[in-house]
Amino acid sequence: MTLDNKNRYALKYGGIYAVIIALILIAPLFVYTSLIININEAKNEIELQKKSYEIISKIESYKPKNGESYFDFPRYNRFHAGLYDVNFHPVFTLIKELPVMMTKGYYEYKNKRFYVQVLPDKRYFGARYLIVENESKNYEIYQMALFVGILILLMLFLISYFIFKQFAMPFEKVNQQLDNFMKDSMHEINTPLSIINVNIDLFSRKNGDNKYLTRMKAASKTLSNIYNDMDYLIKQDIIEYPNESLNFSAFLLARVDYFEVVAAQREIVIETAIEKDIPLYFNKTKLQRIIDNTLSNAIKYSYEQSTVYVALDYHDKQIRLEVKDEGVGIDKPEKIFERYYRENLDKGGFGIGLNIVKKIIDDNDIMLNIESMPEKGSTFVYIFNTVN
Repeated sequence: MTLDNKNRYALKYGGIYAVIIALILIAPLFVYTSLIININEAKNEIELQKKSYEIISKIESYKPKNGESYFDFPRYNRFHAGLYDVNFHPVFTLIKELPVMMTKGYYEYKNKRFYVQVLPDKRYFGARYLIVENESKNYEIYQMALFVGILILLMLFLISYFIFKQFAMPFEKVNQQLDNFMKDSMHEINTPLSIINVNIDLFSRKNGDNKYLTRMKAASKTLSNIYNDMDYLIKQDIIEYPNESLNFSAFLLARVDYFEVVAAQREIVIETAIEKDIPLYFNKTKLQRIIDNTLSNAIKYSYEQSTVYVALDYHDKQIRLEVKDEGVGIDKPEKIFERYYRENLDKGGFGIGLNIVKKIIDDNDIMLNIESMPEKGSTFVYIFNTVN
């Protein structure tokens, strides 16, 4: 597991774990918030009711002096009030807007709260209702609940991220050991593999092919493909692979010819429909890794005595490479690009080929479409836009 993979693993599962725990905690937080709001509404209703009694008390204590009939209506910072007739027309009011329908009691309207007090008929300046208003403070409770919820989620995520990151460390060490093993193996494999290939060619030229020699050739080429993957994996971050002008058609035909002997061992036929002389500005080593791994997998997972189809064409400034097999299909297409993942452990390999392919196509903006059906086969379609 690389550092990037470890971080992605911790982010993914840390986030999932944090959300699950947060959802569990949101239920009591929601209940608590609802309870606080209900308490706040009850408290607000009592305050409005008290304020209405205070205003009525001031009106009742009003006594005109020296024939003056002017009454200084009470004004407050947090409250507004008004006197209304039987049809809720204002006699005097400091309230800007009322709900459409009102009777005696407590009302909620938008972010305002109202308390309607019925007055004795024609006793208080001809008014029938006293209405007291103030602004609801529930939004402050909601803000606080939201802040607490986000804080909980953030803390849970940070804790979960740290836990899962630590949890991933043993896997990272195992993968690092596996990478080191591959590097060491490269030095041990290179020389004997070269000797085997040279001697197979010499023996073939001297004595001709036979079924035993053909099997040796197929095994040698399979081993060479694995070796090339390992070599590229080790060097990809060290060596720069520059692009060059290639004849894609000729290059693909050469790779198909290379794998013919591997396919023949399982009586698999490779049929081609390759348009001639398609140019491509790309790196030869990277292109070989794409083609070799795709062809190798198509042959490996095909049924015996089946056919692998390889097509290449150029249309609308796009090069389309298609490799189709009649094999076992892919159970989990989303996982086949993970390093060391193998769909079928009986088929051999290290599970690094398609991981290399994935990185190459991502780095070079190559589109890949995969269609697969169990026991029917798989189709890989690569779309290259970098045309010279």
